[in-house]
Amino acid sequence: MIEITLYTKEGCHLCDHVKVDLETLKAAHPHFNYRLHEIDITQNDDLFKRYRYTIPVLKIGSKTLTAPIDILQLKNALNL
Repeated sequence: MIEITLYTKEGCHLCDHVKVDLETLKAAHPHFNYRLHEIDITQNDDLFKRYRYTIPVLKIGSKTLTAPIDILQLKNALNL
């Protein structure tokens, strides 16, 4: 199972698109399983300062993706 961290905040529509893309990839690749950890950047001043202009931010192992994130970038980062 792949651990994925999504830095997000309420009302982040780009973040919603990333979650839909992850589910699309899961449907297309039955062997792909992941656990999504969502972190609300508004709950931490340091995270808010770091990511407020770049969310969604995804961390997949040592890889970091920042907005805009499309399904091809996700697929490549996940080696699918």
